Amino acid sequence: MSEHVDILCITAHPDDVEISLAGTVLHHIALGRTVGLVELSAGELGTRGSAEIRAKEAEAARKALGASFRYQLGMRDGFFRADEASLLNVITTIRRHRPQLLLTNARKDRHPDHGRAAKLVAEAAFLSGLRRIATSHQGAAQEAWRPRTLLHAIQDNWMEPDLVVDITAHWNAKQEALNCFASQFHDPSSKEPESPIANADFMPFLEGRHRQLGRLIGVTYAEGFVCSRPPGVSDLMGLS
Repeated sequence: MSEHVDILCITAHPDDVEISLAGTVLHHIALGRTVGLVELSAGELGTRGSAEIRAKEAEAARKALGASFRYQLGMRDGFFRADEASLLNVITTIRRHRPQLLLTNARKDRHPDHGRAAKLVAEAAFLSGLRRIATSHQGAAQEAWRPRTLLHAIQDNWMEPDLVVDITAHWNAKQEALNCFASQFHDPSSKEPESPIANADFMPFLEGRHRQLGRLIGVTYAEGFVCSRPPGVSDLMGLS
């Protein structure tokens, strides 16, 4: 079975996809595209839950989304940087799955890992296309591969989107995937400390953000992205 996918999401933590990208993932899977999910870290520094709990939640969310696979690269939550070892790790991953479209974190956000992940993935995506950088997977040399398009999510901080994806038809399924991460979100019976995403205001905020993005294109819910370069279109009449 081929490990190649049309779309690869490489993000800092488990639940980054579900919070900011899940509707887009669901939309493209419904169109017949294949999608894979990779996290740099296990999110082990999260205020609530544990790496083990989040791993189980992440797999449940993967099934809810219908993604082809999900795994983590073993980098240290909070401490990964765009050093040579980390770049080669991500380059190997990109070459393994050979996506046309790469989705990753916001360039700048409340959580500093998001911006660092965005920088790391963007740099690795470029370097992955250089044939003189040697990598291997399971003992076999890899060919150079550069994704055609790289998009950055809009996460906690507001950023003006370069493009917006209508996810209205997938809003309920997105919420189901989010609910898989029960340890991370508000639970009035929990004895663990609150966090910026584990309080009663976060889910209403998130819905408001998606409604705000949807309003830009005249739909109920949407997810927004910032482009790494101006996108090309084949038919201007297809723009909404």
